[in-house]
Amino acid sequence: MNSLGTYLFIAAALFVIGVFGLLQRRSLIGMLIAIELMLNGASLNFMAFNRFLGPDPVIGQVYTLFIMGFAAAETAIALSIIIALFRRIRSINIEQARELRG
Repeated sequence: MNSLGTYLFIAAALFVIGVFGLLQRRSLIGMLIAIELMLNGASLNFMAFNRFLGPDPVIGQVYTLFIMGFAAAETAIALSIIIALFRRIRSINIEQARELRG
C-alpha cells in the first residue's frame, strides 16, 4: 500500500476532480475550490516523488511550500475579486459576470 503508484493515483484523482469541478461549476467559489484541488494534487506529486525518488528530502517539501504560498495568494486575490463582483451585481454566478464586458 505504501508505494509511489498509490500516491500518484491519488494525486491524479485529485487533479482530475479539480479539472472536472472547474469545467462544471458556475459559481466562482466552486471554481476556486476546484483550483485548490488541482494544486493539492500537484503538491502531492512533488511530495511522493521526493519521498521515493529524491536524494534530498527537503526539495519536495520546498516545492510544496511554494505551492501552498501560491495557493494562499491566489485565494486572497480571487476572494477579493469575488467580493467586488458580488457588490456590483449581487451574484457570484459566472454567467451574470459576463454581462460586465463592455
